[in-house]
Amino acid sequence: MSGLRCSIRAPCKVSWRRPVVRGTARCAGWRSTSAISCSRSTSGRGKKASIRAPAATRGAAIDSTTPGGIANPSCLDIMPSVRIGIDARKLHDFGIGTYIRNLLRQLARLDRQTEFVVLCRPEDRETLSSLGENFRVVTETSGNYSVAEQLKIPIALRREGVTLFHAPHYVLPPLVHCRSVVTIHDCIHLMFPQYLPNRVALAYARTSIRLAARRATRVLTVSESSKRDILRFVDIEPDKIDVIYNAFDDRFGVEPREEDVVRVRERYQLGDEFVLYAGNVKPHKNLERLIQAFNTVRKRGLDHLKLVLIGDEISKYAALRRAVHHHQLHKYVRFLGYLPEETLAVMYRLAAVFVFPSLYEGFGLPPLEAMASGTPVVTSNLSSLPEVAGDAAMLVDPYDPQAIADGMQRVLTDERLRRELRTKGLARARQFSWETSVRRVREIYGEVNNGN
Repeated sequence: MSGLRCSIRAPCKVSWRRPVVRGTARCAGWRSTSAISCSRSTSGRGKKASIRAPAATRGAAIDSTTPGGIANPSCLDIMPSVRIGIDARKLHDFGIGTYIRNLLRQLARLDRQTEFVVLCRPEDRETLSSLGENFRVVTETSGNYSVAEQLKIPIALRREGVTLFHAPHYVLPPLVHCRSVVTIHDCIHLMFPQYLPNRVALAYARTSIRLAARRATRVLTVSESSKRDILRFVDIEPDKIDVIYNAFDDRFGVEPREEDVVRVRERYQLGDEFVLYAGNVKPHKNLERLIQAFNTVRKRGLDHLKLVLIGDEISKYAALRRAVHHHQLHKYVRFLGYLPEETLAVMYRLAAVFVFPSLYEGFGLPPLEAMASGTPVVTSNLSSLPEVAGDAAMLVDPYDPQAIADGMQRVLTDERLRRELRTKGLARARQFSWETSVRRVREIYGEVNNGN
């Protein structure tokens, strides 16, 4: 996969002990970043993560006078006395990693003057160094969900002169000295404590979420459903929480090349028609019931179908292997593990239907990616998924394998319904935009900086 890596420029030299020079001339001289590729597994589904400049900006000249153009005038709406720290240590995580990558990518495009300090793992320092000359990349080695991070992050923020800190997940150390924004994506650890490895992990999660929500100047979350969950578990004012939706990566909205389609179909021996799932394989993803539902659909006469599961190491969850063995589906269920997102984009378009029967999501990116790819979706009627999918997906009770099977069968056998879901899904996906979302995040930075 080395051929997918894009060139990375060395970091620009800039003093971080005095304000960056500000003004139109500086903005006009800034160069856009073409791509930042990460070699580690990320997003739960690909072997590489990438922070790519949006298509409209790649290789384009900067024109600070063009409304709605590449150098939008809003990029000059600076926050003069703020230095914003962002914790990017989970750059390679599942949904949180996707959030961080797109946050940084869009900030690099929209804001070329505000000073940013990005805390990252040592292996990501070079990768992130080409974000822009107003981004300082700082190595932070403390482990996720550790005692060390509670001490070392505040020290790093104070050392770097950070005046506003954005924690992109629920860890906001009590010793952080400055104003703060925290993104709490979901309350899964509080809703499903049985899925945590031990009581210590539960205590850490419960304490961290509640402290972060109470101490942060503002709380961001990714759906109205998640906002309701946060308010259920934490006693804070509703007005303190802002809902800012996630979005899909541009690549899922682009028609793949024919040679890529042929290559993927042949390499993975997909057959003529298959059901697709993408995401991790943790218990709340409900894949045992999906396998049971798939078996039911095959018994109803659709015995040519295959089920393709993408996105995690199946060896971690022996229960799924046992489910396949129990239903004698060895020849029909494929566990493909991690795949590059370029390959995943092709998989979405080849699938007859995308099924996502999760019991709980803060947002639920995979169904949105599938809809953006023109693939009909069957998904859960719980948590945030109806909010994200709207009427553009077949919603089913995820606790009922027969309901999942019925939804799959309807989509697979009703061509008119399939066309309707495809059309509605494409329209629904267009309502979500990372640029729009990050513009709102940036507005909140300004409000927090101004004491609001």
